Amino acid sequence: MIILKSNREIEYIRAAGRITADALMLMRELAVPGVTTQELDRRCEEYIRSQGAFPSCKGYYGFPATICASVNEEVVHGIPGHRKLHDGDIISVDLVVNKDGYHGDSTITIPVGDVAPDTLKLLQVTEECLYKGIEQAVAGKHMGDLGHAVQAHAESFGYGVVRDYVGHGIGTDMHEAPEVPNYGRPGHGIVLEEGMVLAIEPMIAMGTEKVRQLDNGWTVITQDKKPAAHFEHTVAITDHGPEILTLPS
Repeated sequence: MIILKSNREIEYIRAAGRITADALMLMRELAVPGVTTQELDRRCEEYIRSQGAFPSCKGYYGFPATICASVNEEVVHGIPGHRKLHDGDIISVDLVVNKDGYHGDSTITIPVGDVAPDTLKLLQVTEECLYKGIEQAVAGKHMGDLGHAVQAHAESFGYGVVRDYVGHGIGTDMHEAPEVPNYGRPGHGIVLEEGMVLAIEPMIAMGTEKVRQLDNGWTVITQDKKPAAHFEHTVAITDHGPEILTLPS
C-alpha cells in the first residue's frame, strides 16, 4: 500500500534527510587514500548520533554497519571493514537516517584521489540520471516516465542500468511501496500522486547491468567487475513539483 504523506510528515522526513546529507558531506571530506571503510562508518555514526538521530541500516535484517560502503565494482550493500581506500578508487556511500521516527535516504559516489577520466564520466552521468528521474517526479506522471528518463540517459552513453535493485517509497519505514525502477516505458506504471515520497536511486554500471551477490549475503558486484556508480535523493511529490528532502544544511 502506498502511503501519502502530509506536509507535516514531509517536514519530518526533511529533518532526517538534512542529517543524512550533512553526514554524506562529511564522508566526502574523509574519503581519501589510506582511510578504511570501517573508519568512515565509525565517523558517520558518531555524527548522526550527535544530531539526536540514529542510523537506520545498522541492524536492519542483520546489516552490521551505519553506511553501505561499496567500492569500485561493488554496486550496493558493501559492508565496511578494514579495507583501505586507494588513489583512483570510487566509493558509493549509501546512508539512511532515522530522526523522530522518519527516514531520510541518500547516496553519493565519491572519487578518491586521482580517478580515471572514464570513471569520472560514469559518476557524472549517473548523477545526471538521478536528476533526470527527479524531473519526472510530478503528480500525474507515470512511474515509467521516471524510469525511462534514467534509462535513456544512461544508455545513451553505453552504460548498463542495474535492474535487480530499485528505489522505493520511504517514510516511517525505510522501505515502503512503491518500487521505483531505473528503467521503464513512458506512460506506463502507476500514476504519481501528490504526497508520495520516493527514494530515487540510479545504479549505473560502466559495463554490463548484470550483477551478483557475494557470499557475505550483502555486497552486490557487477558480473564483469567494471565500476558502478550510485546516486540517490529522497524526493517528495508536491503541488509545485518535486522537492528534494536530502539537501545539506
